[in-house]
Amino acid sequence: MNITIEESTNSKLIHEIMIKAFSEYKNDAAPSSALEETVEMISTSLENRENALIGFIDDEPAAMLRFQFIEKYIYFSRLSVIPKHQGKGIAKALLKALEKYAKQNDVNEIQCKVRMSVPRNIQLYESIGYEIFEEDIVHKPNGVDLKVVSMRKYMN
Repeated sequence: MNITIEESTNSKLIHEIMIKAFSEYKNDAAPSSALEETVEMISTSLENRENALIGFIDDEPAAMLRFQFIEKYIYFSRLSVIPKHQGKGIAKALLKALEKYAKQNDVNEIQCKVRMSVPRNIQLYESIGYEIFEEDIVHKPNGVDLKVVSMRKYMN
């Protein structure tokens, strides 16, 4: 198995990976807003201040994440791994590539937000050095309150 990571502006591919990954949450009480995003919305974000990394396993698109510089840190979101590729290390490879990107751009902090209802994601980030620094409640348009944690990692 060969994992490669590339920067990308291919909004169609980014969208395809994201929808495949987030579809497991479509029946949640508060489905992810990722499922409402369109290719055009992603394209607009990429034209403005967002960037993306795509992870490939043996040249097949398997995962992606989107990120942007905010003040003195990088904020990433929408980390998406296609279900058949979960558990193969591709998420960690993407995050390691993001850390390398941060260091190359003299940024020593990366942040994200994670649903508390998905403990495996919190555990993934903690396993590579992220820590929870804030808890919050997001009020979704359908009236559901969603508990989230903000996580960060400092790099030396």
